Amino acid sequence: MTSLDAFASVFLDAAVRISLAILTVSFVIIVFRTLKGPSLPDRVVALDMLVAVGIGFIAAIGILTGYYLYIDIAITLGLVGFLATVAFARFVLNRGVAGDKTIVAEVEESIKRREAGQ
Repeated sequence: MTSLDAFASVFLDAAVRISLAILTVSFVIIVFRTLKGPSLPDRVVALDMLVAVGIGFIAAIGILTGYYLYIDIAITLGLVGFLATVAFARFVLNRGVAGDKTIVAEVEESIKRREAGQ
């Protein structure tokens, strides 16, 4: 192994560990937003971000361990996460069309905040 290969190995290991640390911090922030989220759409976006962070975790672990099948699992999770996001969006849309009082109140509050800011 040449000195360049040794440097590349050390650099990749450090980069993966730093990315895992950043993903862990973002995971904690996203869980907080999911639990506290003021509205249902905020929670849906936070759940979508949890899927994205999960994909990042799986990919980073796959690179760290050298078991690249994890990358295929991350791609599959991305597809499932996309379908879940579409399903959540349809749920929120149908809930708003049905005239649910919670959604109507959130929309009215959002409109008032937008008008107050302009």
